[in-house]
Amino acid sequence: MNEVNETPLGVIIVAFVLVLIQGTWLFLDARKRELGKMAWFWGIWGSTTMPLPLLLYWIFVIRKDHHKS
Repeated sequence: MNEVNETPLGVIIVAFVLVLIQGTWLFLDARKRELGKMAWFWGIWGSTTMPLPLLLYWIFVIRKDHHKS
């Protein structure tokens, strides 16, 4: 059985849009925090899978930045 054919097109489109939004947000937020070239890393990685990049970004960037304040 081919599992891709069994997945409704709407689910694939929603998943694609969510991953694209996640990657864009990670890139823009990393750039806002002045992470330099790491912003590209977070943006590209965030555009490949979900939710691991978002969780790790929260742990290593947002939480770390919050504890500095």
